[in-house]
Amino acid sequence: MYPKRLDINRYWPELACFSRSKLTLLGFLALAVSVPKTVSAEEVRFNRDVRSILSENCYACHGPDSKARKADLRLDLESGSLEDLGGYQAVVPGHPEKSELIARIETEDPDDIMPPPKTGKSLSDAEKSILREWILSGAKWEGHWSYIPVVRPDVPELDPSSGFQSDSPIDAFLARVWDREGVQPVQQAEARKLIRRLSLDLTGLPPEIEDVESFVNHPSAGHYAGLVDKYLMSPAFGERMAVFWLDLVRYADTVGYHGDQPYNVYPFRDYVIQAFNDNKPFDQFTREQIAGDLLPNPTLQQRIASGYNRLHMMTAEGGAQDKEYLAKYAADRIRTTGSAWLGSTMGCAECHDHKYDPITTRDFYSMQAFFADLEEKGFYGGADWGPKIPVPDPDQQVKIGEIADHITQLEAKLNDVSSDPSKDQLTWVKQIANSTEPTLGTWSSAGPFNAKSFDDAYSQSFFDESLAREAGFLDPGSAETEWTVRPEYQDGEIVQFSGDNSAIYVARVIQSPLAMDYMISIGSDDSIRIWLNGKSVFDLKTSRGVAPDQNQLGLPLKAGANLLLMKIVNGTGGAGFYFKGSDAFPENISSIARKASCDRTDEESLELAKYYRSVSSEWKPIRDQIAQLQTQKQQMEANIPTMLVSISKEPRTIRILPRGDWLNESGPVVDPAIPGFLGQLELGNRDRANRLDLANWLASKENPLTARTFVNRLWNLCFGEGLSKTLDDLGSQGAPPTHPDLMDWLAAEFMESGWDVKHVIRQITLSKAYQLGSTPTAELLAKDPLNQWLGRQNRRRLSAEFVRDNALKISGLLTSKIGGASVRPYQPSGYYSQLNFPKRTYQEDMGDDQYRRGVYTHWQRTFTHPSMTAFDAPSREECVAKRPTSNTPLQALVLLNDPSYVEAARVFAQNLLKECDQKDESRLERAFLQALSRSPQPYEVAALKSLLKAHLEQYQADIEAAKALLSVGQTPVLETVDAAELAAWTSVTQALLNLNETITRY
Repeated sequence: MYPKRLDINRYWPELACFSRSKLTLLGFLALAVSVPKTVSAEEVRFNRDVRSILSENCYACHGPDSKARKADLRLDLESGSLEDLGGYQAVVPGHPEKSELIARIETEDPDDIMPPPKTGKSLSDAEKSILREWILSGAKWEGHWSYIPVVRPDVPELDPSSGFQSDSPIDAFLARVWDREGVQPVQQAEARKLIRRLSLDLTGLPPEIEDVESFVNHPSAGHYAGLVDKYLMSPAFGERMAVFWLDLVRYADTVGYHGDQPYNVYPFRDYVIQAFNDNKPFDQFTREQIAGDLLPNPTLQQRIASGYNRLHMMTAEGGAQDKEYLAKYAADRIRTTGSAWLGSTMGCAECHDHKYDPITTRDFYSMQAFFADLEEKGFYGGADWGPKIPVPDPDQQVKIGEIADHITQLEAKLNDVSSDPSKDQLTWVKQIANSTEPTLGTWSSAGPFNAKSFDDAYSQSFFDESLAREAGFLDPGSAETEWTVRPEYQDGEIVQFSGDNSAIYVARVIQSPLAMDYMISIGSDDSIRIWLNGKSVFDLKTSRGVAPDQNQLGLPLKAGANLLLMKIVNGTGGAGFYFKGSDAFPENISSIARKASCDRTDEESLELAKYYRSVSSEWKPIRDQIAQLQTQKQQMEANIPTMLVSISKEPRTIRILPRGDWLNESGPVVDPAIPGFLGQLELGNRDRANRLDLANWLASKENPLTARTFVNRLWNLCFGEGLSKTLDDLGSQGAPPTHPDLMDWLAAEFMESGWDVKHVIRQITLSKAYQLGSTPTAELLAKDPLNQWLGRQNRRRLSAEFVRDNALKISGLLTSKIGGASVRPYQPSGYYSQLNFPKRTYQEDMGDDQYRRGVYTHWQRTFTHPSMTAFDAPSREECVAKRPTSNTPLQALVLLNDPSYVEAARVFAQNLLKECDQKDESRLERAFLQALSRSPQPYEVAALKSLLKAHLEQYQADIEAAKALLSVGQTPVLETVDAAELAAWTSVTQALLNLNETITRY
C-alpha cells in the first residue's frame, strides 16, 4: 500500500550509501512522501487498495463492534455497504455519484464530512480517488485476505526477456511485481556478505573464517546450498530460532508481578531449542504446547511443552484476590495464543466486540473456556507456583536409573525367600515363639533450655547427667547441668513443650528379649537427634517451618536393656515424637512362629521368612545397603530441576465478563469454541471441546491464519520485514501483504510439506531474492524507498542476544553448551536493589556459564538484563511478535563499557597477539576476517594503526591504567604479553566490536 509516514531512522544506512552522490536528505524525503500514482479502475483491488482505507478511517464507527456502530451502517461487510438505508446506499456499484460514501468523503460541510473532524482522521486525495475508482469499477468485494481459506496460487512464469532467471517459485512471484512496477532488482550480494548474512540469519553467529574463504573461492549455487543445509543442521539453529518463539510465548525466569520471584521453567526453553533443531513439525509443536498433557501417554518432553500454559505472570502478593488474578491469567493466555498462532489482536474483545475484526466478546471468553481445565490458582503463596514435575538431565537419568536397578536387585535378593531357612532364622523363630513384647521404660525429659538461636539449641548437648554419663556422652570432667524431671508420659503420647529456641530432651529404656529392629515414626517441623546405646542413629536438621516427610526409623535393638536418648529442637511452639505402636511382633507373626514347622502352610512359611529378613541382624547389611541407596537416590532426586506443567482437572465455569469486570457474574456461561467467523469444531459424540481440539484446529488446513502467520514471521527472519509488516495483526488494522499470492503460496507449501519449518526456510534462503545485495540503486530507492517490492535485501541490526553472542564468538570465548539452567552474565552492582519479597543480590556466574549464548540469560521480567534492554529486548511481560529497533548513544556505551564486551575485546586482542606474527598488518587482517568476514581497506588499516600507536604510548606512560583495563573479566591475562601492548590492542579490538558493520546484518 501507499506509505503515510516515513521512519527516517530506518533509512540512515541508505543515505550513507548515497552520500557521494548529490542526493540530499531533503530530496530523499520528497521522493519518499510524493503523492502515489493514480490507480486505474482496471487494477484497483479491494484487499490491496480499499480495505485498509476503510479500516483506518471508518470501521471504528461502522465496523464489527455493534455497540460502537453509528447510523446502523456497517462497512466491513459487503451486505452492509449495499444495504438500503432509507432511499440511499453507502455504495452503489458502478455509480460513485449515487454512493453516499463518496458524497460524505468529498463534501466540505463540516457537519457531514466523513470521517468526522473530531476523530482526528482524514482521507488524502489519493485515498478518495481509490475509493471512487473502486466503486466505478463495480465495487467488487473480497473477504479479508487473512480470513479466507489458503489456496495455493499458480506460480507465475518468468519472462525470458527480463534477464532474471530462477527456478525458485519465490523469485517468480517477486519478478512479476518487478516487471509490473518497471524496476530492476540489485545484483547478488558479494560472497563474503552473503555467507555472513546466511550464517547470522540461521544461527545468530558469524561464519567461520574457513567457511568464508572456501565460499569466496568457490561461490557456486551448489556450494551455497550446502551452506544452507549446514547451518540448518547446526545446533546453533535451534538457539537462534528459539529467541523469536520465546518472545511470542513471553518466556521468562521470573513471575513478573509484585516481588517478581523466580520460578523454574527453563526446561521449556530447552524444549523449544530442541524442537527447532529436530525440525519438529509445527502442528505437533503446537499440540504439545497447547495440550501436551492431554496426548495419549505423554512423554516427558510433551509434558514439559505443556508448560506453555504456565508461562504467564503470577502473583504472590498478600492482598491479591484469587478470582481477579485467574481472570488476568486467562485473558493473558488468550492474548498470547491469539497473537502467537493466529496473528490476531484478540485482547481487544475482552471488554467489547472487536472494533475492526469480526471477533466478538463471546469468542474471547469461549477461547478462555478451552483452558478452564488447567489446575491453577490466582494467588500463589510460599513460592509454590502450581503443578510441576521433575526434569532430570541425561546424566541424572542415567545415575538415578543405575541406583534404582541396584536397589531392585538387592530387594529381589532380600525378598527371595524360596530357599530353606538359615540356622539363624530357625533360632530366631524359636526365640520369638517364646518371647514377649519389648518392655518400654517410662519417659523422662530435661528442659526446656533457652538458647540464643535455633542453631545454638540444635548444637547444645544437655542431658540428664546420669543417663548421659551412662551412655558415654559426657566426659568425666564435664560440668554438671541443671535439669528438671518432667512428669511421666503414657506410651505414644506427644512429648511437648513451648518456648522460643527451646531444646527438649527425652530418654527411654527398652527391654528386648532378643536382637531385632524396632520401627518408630518421626514427625517434626524442626530437628531431631537420636542416640541408641551410646551411638548416634538419627540426625535430622530441617529448615524452620518446613515439615519433612514422615520418617520411618528402624532401631537396631540389642537383647536386654537399650538406652534411647532423643533431642528435639523447636523454634517456636511444640514438637513431637511418636512410637509407631507397642507391638514388637505383629500378632500374625507370633501366631505363625508358635506353630510347628510341619503345621505351617507354604504361605505362612513365606510370610515368616519375609518378616525375619525385615528385622533380623543377619539381613541387616542388605537392608542398610538398600537404605543407603534409597537415601542417595532421594538426594539426587531432590537436586533434579522441576518444570511447571499443565494438569487437567474438572473445568471451572467461564462466563462472559461484561466490560472485562471480574466481579460481574451477570454474563452468560460459555463453552469452549473457536471464533465463530472461522467455523466450528467437529466433536462427534462429545459435548465439550478441550485444549487438544483447539491445538488440532490451530495447526490445520481448516484454519487460514496459523500458516500465514508463521510463514510471515519466517520471512521476517530472512528479510527483516514480513510480507505483512504487522507480525502480530493480520486483521483489518494490520498491513496487508505486499505480495499476497507469495504469502499464500508459502502458507500452502508449509502445510503441504507436513508443517516443515526447515523446508520453508530452505525455500526462502535458496531464492535469488534472498541473495540480493542490500544497497539500493538510485532508481530503486526513488521508486521504492520502503523496499515493498523487495528489489533488494533489508539491512538490520542484530537482536540483543546476538550482539553479545557475536562478540563472544569473535573473541573465542563463546561456550557451545546446549540447554541447562539460565545463566547470569556480568551486570551492574545494585541493579536489583529495588527487588523485594525477598531482597536479592545478583551473583554473576563463574567459568564457562559466563560465556553462554544470550538465549540462556536469566530473564528477570521487571529488571531485564540492562545490556539486553539497551538493544531492545522485551521484558516478556506480554507476547511480542516483533522487537523495535532503536539507535541510541546508550548502545555505544554498553558496547564500550559492559564487562562482557570489554573482556571479549581483551581476549580477542590476546589471541591476535598469540596467534599472528608480530606485524600489525597481519594482526589487523586476521581481526577483520574474524569480526567482519572481510579484509580491511587501506584507510581502515591506517586509522587503526594510528589508534594503536596513540594508545600504546598512553599505556606505556600509565601502566596502571593498562592493568586496570586488562583486569576486566574472569579470563586470565597472558603473563607473557606486555601489558601496555595488550591494552593498546584491546582498544583496537574494542573499536572493531563497536563498528556498525559488526552488529549489522547486511
